[in-house]
Amino acid sequence: MTVLLDPTAERSPTKRPRLPRPDKLDGLTIGLLDIAKPRGDVFLDRLDERLKERGIAVRRYKKPTNTRPAPLPLQQ
Repeated sequence: MTVLLDPTAERSPTKRPRLPRPDKLDGLTIGLLDIAKPRGDVFLDRLDERLKERGIAVRRYKKPTNTRPAPLPLQQ
């Protein structure tokens, strides 16, 4: 007997409608989530720099490990 496992850890995925894109990023804050993959922080550091050069506010978040879903406070 073959057993297939779903690695997503979701019993039923949450369906959410996409929000419309803003016309401009002026006055908005962009959140960057580091999912703890190798060198992901290097990419996000550079992206953070580029956004700040354009005057865009950035908030950084980090998952403790890439093998598990983000903790509930981080998901909120």
